[in-house]
Amino acid sequence: MAVSDSLIDTLFDGRYRIMRKLGAGGMADVYLAEDQELGRRVAIKILNGRHANDDQFIERFRREAKNAAALNHPNIVSIYDRGEAEDTYYIAMEYLDGRTLKELIVGRGKAPVNVAVEYARQILSALRFAHRHGIVHRDIKPHNVLVDGEGRVKVTDFGIARAGTSQMTETGSIVGTAHYLSPEQAKGGEVDPRSDLYSLGVVLYELLTGKTPFEGDTPVEIAMKHLSAAPKPPSKLRPDIPPELDMVILRALAKDPDDRYQSADEMEADLERVARGAPVAAATVDSATQVLRKPAAATTDSTAATMIAPPRRAGAVRDAPPPVIEDEEYAERGGPERPLWPWLVAAGLVIAAAIAGFFVWHELSGSTVKEPVGLYQGESQAQAVRQIKAAQLVPSVKHGSSEKYKKGIVFKQDPGAGNKVAKGGTVTITVSTGPPKVPIPDVKGKTWPEAQQELTQVGLVPVERIVPGKTKGQVTATDPPAGKAVPKGSKVKVNVMSGPQQVDVPNVVGETLAQATAALHNDGFNVNPTYVDSTATQNQVIHQNPAPGSQEPKGSTINLQVSNGPPQVSIPPVVGETAQQAVSDLEGAGFVVTQQFVSVTDPSQDGIVQSQTPDGGTQAAKGSTVTIEIGQTSPGPPTTVTTTG
Repeated sequence: MAVSDSLIDTLFDGRYRIMRKLGAGGMADVYLAEDQELGRRVAIKILNGRHANDDQFIERFRREAKNAAALNHPNIVSIYDRGEAEDTYYIAMEYLDGRTLKELIVGRGKAPVNVAVEYARQILSALRFAHRHGIVHRDIKPHNVLVDGEGRVKVTDFGIARAGTSQMTETGSIVGTAHYLSPEQAKGGEVDPRSDLYSLGVVLYELLTGKTPFEGDTPVEIAMKHLSAAPKPPSKLRPDIPPELDMVILRALAKDPDDRYQSADEMEADLERVARGAPVAAATVDSATQVLRKPAAATTDSTAATMIAPPRRAGAVRDAPPPVIEDEEYAERGGPERPLWPWLVAAGLVIAAAIAGFFVWHELSGSTVKEPVGLYQGESQAQAVRQIKAAQLVPSVKHGSSEKYKKGIVFKQDPGAGNKVAKGGTVTITVSTGPPKVPIPDVKGKTWPEAQQELTQVGLVPVERIVPGKTKGQVTATDPPAGKAVPKGSKVKVNVMSGPQQVDVPNVVGETLAQATAALHNDGFNVNPTYVDSTATQNQVIHQNPAPGSQEPKGSTINLQVSNGPPQVSIPPVVGETAQQAVSDLEGAGFVVTQQFVSVTDPSQDGIVQSQTPDGGTQAAKGSTVTIEIGQTSPGPPTTVTTTG
């Protein structure tokens, strides 16, 4: 299926009313939608049609939903639902009315120092929570950080995140975005939480300077600089950056993970010191000095020569596919292609040497091989069994009920992920049989509040459905019917009589959405609000359909158009201008101008604006009033004149 704007105004997966498109990426499109069941706005991320049959993209998509759903934190975007519909896959997540950090950097340029530090601390809060749950994000970049209007930061896109330490290669690719890759990611090596802290150092660098520390024409060239080049201190590009913040960033950008911050807590502690003007930790000073004094030895002249013309070895494996760096941002904007083979051959030699060394050590030591246990929780039974067998371990399957996990999904494992088990050892997984079942109580003849309470007490979710009937508020039936056993947590539709068949539709135009909703619900109507741009006050109802006074059955839906509020614009500063110029500037910006005259003794100030309210440079609603005071040397009482633009 080709995902396009034809989705707008449709009901996706029978639940989500698609409102508008929020953005698009290399893997998926994101839409704003209304959850018809829970009555809330969500962001729907839908896998592109061209990737809907690609197992690798489907796995990344599934992993994003799984990893993020396990992390409930104020600085991580919440995942509400995931599923498969209309020949593709989707994730329903928290909708944040804001922009990505990348959009803010492009649109506004360098961030104030205090703002950049605060954003970094919020990102660290999210990373600390993820790392404590064993998840490394692996793709921290401004594109994956959202900021709302109140300055609240949320991390998103866990599509390539992994639990615990892992190799960075996926089916022959080094995953991540070249500008923000840690050196170990650039080499396709193991990553851990310190890799995320390196990427955050790059993000903080870009926030403060508008540039990333390493630039290049191709992803490979940028990755090579991550391995070998020393970063320029950000204060060289922006002198107002304090030296303590320079040292925090340089320590985060250390080539060797052992020289970096060892945890999000440690880096956040230094940023807290920077925020209050205190010295950073002594280890940070030492590490930053080392970064500037001695660039990484990862690419010496001899190593570089090997990459350019690697020696041929007898018996070398030739049929393995070479890895490539996956960089969606670079691929989308286009750029000159450069040969990848020198870097790839060198990386292959390093990996081959490491593998050969492991087997030599194993043969000499005679030690027992232990296999790492993966994370199987959240996988289907078949998938988990395949992964356990592939690790040369023996699966033992048990079954049990679970309120959180769907039927057939693993919800418990022993040993836990990250532990090691002797080759041929047993890993026990417990597979969900679904939530425990409960019988639906008989609530026929009771009032809606009584039925709601009874159903909730047994673990069911009551959903009111207004139906015609003479006795207002009385339950006539449930769906499923009373006595039927259903899984705990199931939704039960409750038919509630609306009362008299036809009633007048009240006039709610001019009221707030909350007032209008309360009034319409009180008369037995359902409400469907739609937000539109308008000069009316924010959240004010400006139109309703059906019209006020018309006869409609109770239970009908009243469509409301609600104002987004007048646009906010910047007030031009006009103090010191002539009255004529000031009025022209303010009216040109869309404001109503009130002129007041005040006595002045200096003839040069006659007809000159002395003050303005509100002040120039502040934000105000378009169409609001700006008062200016104009100097007047001639005698006579002060007067007030109002003009409109």
